[in-house]
Amino acid sequence: MKNCYLIIIDGLGVGAQEDAHVYGDEGANTLGNVSANTGVELPNLAKMGIGNIIPLKSIPAIENPSAAFGKMREVSGGKDSTTGHWEIAGIQLEKPFPTYPNGFPKELMEAFCKGIGVEAALCNLPYSGTDVIRDYGEEHLKTGNPIVYTSADSVFQVAAHDSITPVEKLYEWCDFARNHICVGEHEVGRVIARPFTGKPGAFSRLTDQRKDFSAIPPKNNVVQAAFDADIHTLSIGKVIDLFAEQGFAEYRKTKNNAEGIFTLLEAMDEVKETFVFVNLIDTDQLFGHRLDPEGYAGSLKEFDYALPEIFAKIDEDDLLIITGDHGNDPCSTSTDHSREFVPLLVYPKTSTHHEPSFSQVKRSQISGLENNIRQTGDPSDGEIDLGTRETFADVASSIAIFFGLENTFPGKSFL
Repeated sequence: MKNCYLIIIDGLGVGAQEDAHVYGDEGANTLGNVSANTGVELPNLAKMGIGNIIPLKSIPAIENPSAAFGKMREVSGGKDSTTGHWEIAGIQLEKPFPTYPNGFPKELMEAFCKGIGVEAALCNLPYSGTDVIRDYGEEHLKTGNPIVYTSADSVFQVAAHDSITPVEKLYEWCDFARNHICVGEHEVGRVIARPFTGKPGAFSRLTDQRKDFSAIPPKNNVVQAAFDADIHTLSIGKVIDLFAEQGFAEYRKTKNNAEGIFTLLEAMDEVKETFVFVNLIDTDQLFGHRLDPEGYAGSLKEFDYALPEIFAKIDEDDLLIITGDHGNDPCSTSTDHSREFVPLLVYPKTSTHHEPSFSQVKRSQISGLENNIRQTGDPSDGEIDLGTRETFADVASSIAIFFGLENTFPGKSFL
């Protein structure tokens, strides 16, 4: 009863893509710059081969890493979480989600305010989430008007103080925006509820009560395909929000990476024939956006420390994939995501695969399939460099083949 564990370290990039200049991200290298600026050591990720993907000042390349390693290029336009996670699941966007570098159109804002019954909205500009409540929070307390802002990503974000607007009311506003305002040509990737609390000069975001309202993904994605094939699908962290609650049989929300890792370890003792899709958000939300390389390094160390326990729970037939969804370089001058390659680590690096899958053939046809078994060698011998993958969707194709699903996705399996 094999399981696939897909772990996204949010905002973990490994160098600017060829088109990074289009996004203003020349020179971005999240992991490379964090390594160079903090000297972080990640012994367990190093053993897997993360230092073999690109040169890292504090993390060496090693001989015979325990995982297959490489990096992946994003094909879809954009550099946001929805686009990255969707492409990992096999969805390549032909048209990027819209962005609003000058704020949202007047008519859109008027329709939003009228729909939720307020006189006006504050800000309506690209802004950092911590800065926007600092600069507009006091006015919000006086007027009761919501703070609406965006970023370089395709997001419509609504912030409100919990003493002025109860969190459930804020969710209702964002649900209205998702279904009536951010539609058609203005269909952003996510509408995000951003509640905050505290007093002027000491406002703080209630990150554990943030809620994302995602665009609905196309049905042809590996999460939905697994769900439709009666493979149990489990979301840990914010993944369920990015897929608009589509395709998951079960979800477990988490407040931070420590809880996400604990929830994963707990689930690994329970699941059978399950696709477990995990997002660890702290690297992005707490440290990348806040330009905190030391915090980012500490978050990576927290995950690295948990890896031996994760390895101990992986059965012989299981598959573990570790990657990112975009970059978020805390050593840059930008608080936005960055257009980067993402790392790819696949564990175990060698295994036996059947083609065609046993689940796709009739029992009467099974005899003789032994000749179709491909052995890739002793798992302890040598290295497997997966190179630069042409799309994040290679993950979707690989997971489809792993579970014996029809591979209808644009990527190529690395299994």
